[in-house]
Amino acid sequence: MTYVITEACIGVKDRACVDVCPVDCIYEGEDQLYIHPDECIDCGACEPECPVTAIYPEEDVPPAMQAYTAKNREVFESDTPPGRPQK
Repeated sequence: MTYVITEACIGVKDRACVDVCPVDCIYEGEDQLYIHPDECIDCGACEPECPVTAIYPEEDVPPAMQAYTAKNREVFESDTPPGRPQK
């Protein structure tokens, strides 16, 4: 399991989740933050810190937002993956 950042993050990118992530697996894309699925240790520290409730455990992503599970994986396989967020 990994955590997934969904549509509520688009345009917000609060970064409170970045500050609490013990393994620095949250990256910043052009429109939102992303959790690297291979680096996430499933600790859950990020979820309660998100002020817009955009972060879910993978198995709890609402049905209407399932596309974000794939988006979180695919963005790291692209030619322009997200980078480390500005702190």
